[in-house]
Amino acid sequence: MHKVNSIVIVGGGTAGWMTAASLSKHFRKTDINITLVESSEIGTVGVGEATIPTLRRFYAELGMDDLAVMKATQATCKLGIQFEGWRKPGESFIHPFGLYGQKANGIEFHHYWMRLKELGDTSALADYSLGVNLAKQSKFIEPSPNPPSELSVYDWALHFDAALFAKLMREYAEAHGVTRIDAKIDAVKCGAEGIESLVLGDGRTVSGDLFIDCSGFKGLLIEQALHTGYHDWSEWLVCDSAVAVQSTRRGSAPPYTVSRAHKAGWQWRIPLQHRAGNGLVYCSRYLSDDEAITTLKDNIDDELLHEPRHFSFTAGRRKLAWNNNCIAVGLSAGFLEPLESTSIALIETAIEKIRRAFTKPWYTAQGVAQFNDLTAQEYERVRDFIILHYKLSQRDDGELWRYCRDMPLPDMLREKVAAFRARGDLIRYPIEIFGAPSWMAIYDGFHYLPEQYDERVKQMNPEYLQKALGEMRQSVASAVASVQSHDDFIAEHCAADAPA
Repeated sequence: MHKVNSIVIVGGGTAGWMTAASLSKHFRKTDINITLVESSEIGTVGVGEATIPTLRRFYAELGMDDLAVMKATQATCKLGIQFEGWRKPGESFIHPFGLYGQKANGIEFHHYWMRLKELGDTSALADYSLGVNLAKQSKFIEPSPNPPSELSVYDWALHFDAALFAKLMREYAEAHGVTRIDAKIDAVKCGAEGIESLVLGDGRTVSGDLFIDCSGFKGLLIEQALHTGYHDWSEWLVCDSAVAVQSTRRGSAPPYTVSRAHKAGWQWRIPLQHRAGNGLVYCSRYLSDDEAITTLKDNIDDELLHEPRHFSFTAGRRKLAWNNNCIAVGLSAGFLEPLESTSIALIETAIEKIRRAFTKPWYTAQGVAQFNDLTAQEYERVRDFIILHYKLSQRDDGELWRYCRDMPLPDMLREKVAAFRARGDLIRYPIEIFGAPSWMAIYDGFHYLPEQYDERVKQMNPEYLQKALGEMRQSVASAVASVQSHDDFIAEHCAADAPA
């Protein structure tokens, strides 16, 4: 058992201040002191502006309201991600935060839809998703807290200014007792139990019982001091570079992130209330940095607010996210490209696992082992979901896509894809951020459908099936027709003043 009286968080930004805010609430009835050390002279990566719905639960636990957070962070609503050109150039589909149709008799909806296709119906799976159709028509309404049926079930997330969100988290944390030290770290002193203290640039020493590394890619504590090691996943996720830039935003703000495939990578566009976030993720083997910047600039119609910033990365994770008395959170724990907006979600889940490990003001070896096991599974499940996007692509216009089409899959992903292909089974492993509807969205978007569907569906009267599914489509269309535009929702409920 390791008693903890003091916690030192290294690094601010989104990861550091989210951790500080949540732990300040978790330990509010204890004598544990929390200190965060960051240098205002050191910038953050700052490209994580798209989120998934779990973020809303995170800040709700801190007592924060959706609309207030949106106004404070100049946020827009996100119903999903539109993938452009990923299967083939010119095609697109949306991965929504929501369900497709209604399941019945214990059989998932896509089996009924496949039977309908066999009978000659040409409706798309997306026609049965309220989330997709709201997004396609750039409309938004908050979901009903008590949806009348599965057809009404969808969720939403935020596109926001990550720096403004970190500021919100900092304000909360400092109001709840967290001490901030603005200083560079000159040295890290280690001992038999791990990290002992930090030596600051002004000569001060900061000691602690537990250290949380939110220092980003460099992993100041977890890697540079403790030499924890790293699992490199670049054999499957070969993109290793990105360039990012903010731009003005003209016209309406769609309630979804855009991910557009290019010959050697993909481009994101994230609409905020007063600007847009843009970036290109690519493989440096197939595209030079200068070519990447040119590609990005050529595909942004708005005015750039600064020159594109470049950074390099290696997809993977630390061999141990919790090593001795040091826990890595955020980019210091690992990196998976932001294709499905999981960076902040992995910060949230790391914080939640820390809280679970501290039901009392101490931790055990068993708790550390469990934390590391769950973290490994979580990163691997997200990794597999991202790999799927590359593997199923039928693009043939670049070496990147040809490599990905031919690469072997990790074992669990291979088994999962095979089960779906053979029988339409959507296997859900423990510790998965993305559920069956998300996997179905990707399979369908890439036209990767099962060879067979559930035999029990064939027992249903074809006319009844056609009528039932037709009513579902009409229900979705009618629901969308009565909803206001996304722009009008923002203007009415959470419009933020334009930044100076």
